[in-house]
Amino acid sequence: MTNTNPWIVLKFGGTSVSTAKNWATIAKVVKQKLENKARVCIVHSALSGVSNQLEEALNRSVSNEHIDVVNAIREQHVTLATELGLTAEPLLNAYFEILEHTLQGISLVGEYSPRTQAKVVSLGELMSTTLGAAYLQRELSVAAYWLDARHVLKAEGDVLLGDEKHYLNSTCDFQPEPELQRVFKENGPLVITQGFIASNIDGETVLLGRGGSDTSGAYFAAKLEAKSYEVWTDVPGMFTANPRAIPAARLIKHISYDEAQEIATTGAKILHPRCIHPVRERKIPTKICSTPQPELEGTLITDDVTGVAQVKAISARKNVILISMETVGMWHQVGFLADAFAYFKQFGLSVDLVSTSESSVTVSLDPSAGKIKRQTLEHLQRQLSTICRVSVLENCAAVSIVGHNIRTILHKLADAFEVFHEHKIHLLSQAANDLNLTIVVDELQADRLVQQLHEIFITQNADSSILGLAWEQIFAKVSEEKTAIAKAWWQRQAAELIALAKQHQHAYVYHLPSVQGAIDQLQSLSSIKRVFYAIKANAHPEILQRVYDANMGFECVSPEEIEHVLALFPSLDKQRILFTPNFAPREEYQYGIEKGVILTLDNLYPLQAWPEVFKGRDILIRIDPGKGQGHHEHVKTAGNQSKFGVPLFQMDELVTAVKQTDCRVIGLHSHSGSGILDHENWKNTALTLVKVAENFPDVKYLDLGGGLGVPEKNSDVALNFAALDGVLSEVKKAFPQYEYWLEPGRFLVAQSGVLLATVTQTKGKEGHKYVGISTGMNSLIRPALYGAHHEIANLTKLNQAACETVDIVGPICETGDKLGVDRHLPMTEEGDIIAIANTGAYGKVMGSMYNRRESAREFVLTE
Repeated sequence: MTNTNPWIVLKFGGTSVSTAKNWATIAKVVKQKLENKARVCIVHSALSGVSNQLEEALNRSVSNEHIDVVNAIREQHVTLATELGLTAEPLLNAYFEILEHTLQGISLVGEYSPRTQAKVVSLGELMSTTLGAAYLQRELSVAAYWLDARHVLKAEGDVLLGDEKHYLNSTCDFQPEPELQRVFKENGPLVITQGFIASNIDGETVLLGRGGSDTSGAYFAAKLEAKSYEVWTDVPGMFTANPRAIPAARLIKHISYDEAQEIATTGAKILHPRCIHPVRERKIPTKICSTPQPELEGTLITDDVTGVAQVKAISARKNVILISMETVGMWHQVGFLADAFAYFKQFGLSVDLVSTSESSVTVSLDPSAGKIKRQTLEHLQRQLSTICRVSVLENCAAVSIVGHNIRTILHKLADAFEVFHEHKIHLLSQAANDLNLTIVVDELQADRLVQQLHEIFITQNADSSILGLAWEQIFAKVSEEKTAIAKAWWQRQAAELIALAKQHQHAYVYHLPSVQGAIDQLQSLSSIKRVFYAIKANAHPEILQRVYDANMGFECVSPEEIEHVLALFPSLDKQRILFTPNFAPREEYQYGIEKGVILTLDNLYPLQAWPEVFKGRDILIRIDPGKGQGHHEHVKTAGNQSKFGVPLFQMDELVTAVKQTDCRVIGLHSHSGSGILDHENWKNTALTLVKVAENFPDVKYLDLGGGLGVPEKNSDVALNFAALDGVLSEVKKAFPQYEYWLEPGRFLVAQSGVLLATVTQTKGKEGHKYVGISTGMNSLIRPALYGAHHEIANLTKLNQAACETVDIVGPICETGDKLGVDRHLPMTEEGDIIAIANTGAYGKVMGSMYNRRESAREFVLTE
């Protein structure tokens, strides 16, 4: 193909094509390409969340309960069409007729095949691209040729009826096609087609697996021999680690195909691993771009950019399963490995990592291949047991150090291996291609290990020319330049806070108007009948007074907390106190009953061991929904690794214990974790409790817990209260017999608090700078305990630009006494006042006298 009017393939993800604002950006990008005499092929996904909704509709159609989901999908498309100035019905009605007829057929037979699943899910891409083509044709005044990708992308392999992998996770040939290039050229400079979908030899629809739109775009780029391939998404490129977990992660400006493949394969979600091979084979430069911030430079992927040994990223894959096979005669038994691996193939399981010794082989199962069914794992173990001793280890994580020529920097790994003394390593594997070193550890250890390795390998390589700004720097810059965000209260009142810190050196300050603002938000939820403030977050009397005045309840976890509340408010109605002890002695439950407060049990043991205590009593039961959420394992309060709640698999035992105790379960409670910003979490919790409530006829109350998150970083989006109220109102409408409660602790007070501290010393150490402050983990232990992120600012120089990267450390004699790592501040010096934001919750209440240093005193601002 000549370079005259070359093709550029642009792939847009679901988030990128779901709003009118993003479509305006897409139109601008395409117009610029066309004006530069390029031909543009757009490949894009279904609208955000639609593929999941289509799968949910499939599942519900088996019991003929799919109508609401279909209506929600229709509404999402109609809303976007309206925002784009289009009329949805003539464009999309045919697709919805196919969807409704297919689902109705499933409801009659009570099941569906992978072939039907592929047909239904493909409708998401077909509908979204139909809207996109109509919009761009009108907006750009050019002919937008809409192409059905199934006419071009053909699945490899034979058609096997019922073969789930074939229909739902296919691959396609990507050799250049001159005839396709001719057809595209004849149909104008702009072609729009679908990602994720293809067809087989019989013309049936197949899917390319989740994330397959990236691969579709790469296939089209290779077939067209495109000049370049651009992946447009909601983040500005590849980073040296997951930036939502490590805000100091830096943008990778330029990287090789091989390294990009490794980063994608070892855990990064930014690119699907399969999309690299086609562009690498045809040497097509590939760029990752940001739809929300198109002006950012992004990540360029080409041939090897440098031969210098350098770690480019630290990545992690969770949900890893290890299979260990042991037999003394392994190496004397010809064909043992072939026999063992044949069983993996038999059950369709992909092996990822392999480690061998004289008498054993340990392998990991590839988590990117999809969730492994429990039954499949049991069958595999049973078959392998015929030739060796087998052990299965679940809940592992594979942490990978990725970069070129890892062998040549082994001597630099000494510092890294020091961090492993506290981690149990199950498997260590160096890739034969010398691109990664992978360590498999317990899943609970993964996040902290990634953070430690990133500090060693990336932070200390700060001058690398291929690395750009840190995530938090990029979004701080975007916020400053593009977003009119109201200053936080502590920024507006900086002078007052500086004066207070000058007098007391360090202090907690709580802003009561911010507390009231959070109370007002909570009380705006029409779907919620009662709110119980978890006082363990902050038990300051003036904050509790605001809660009391708002007629909210108090959630307490100890008798001492109850006594604290009653001492402040002696006439308080005891039914405004919710008592939720955990692994407490018998006497505490008796205390709660005697006080007349609402009592919650979160374990079977009290009912089974002390039935006489609860006989004839009204109680709530805390349920473990099976999966926790939150930024750190220590704040996840559900799932097998959490001590809280009665698990769902013990439901029969719970029902029996309640009957034998002769108590009444009047309410159910569940709590997933802390810092959750997805409003769907509480809907899912509510639906879980509704299902459990079928076992208990006296249930009146469903307590959905707390965990409402607040934005911690510049890139965080606040919890959408309107959306939260909307989904809970749907649940309330469907199940009006229940009263719905919330227990927000941190949400109510976190943003009201700031920890002030005075800079005591600064220190440089081999390119690393430390800023010491007058208090540390004795006042605020969340960063050390949870890896929590708090915004940190130099109040004294609030209006000065950041010019240095520092660690903020306290005076406590512990290596872990770090309040913030890799923070970007103005030139900071002794006497400056530092503000640590969002410390109104779990700050002073978790303070200590460690090193005999007093934790920061508390002060209150009333306006």
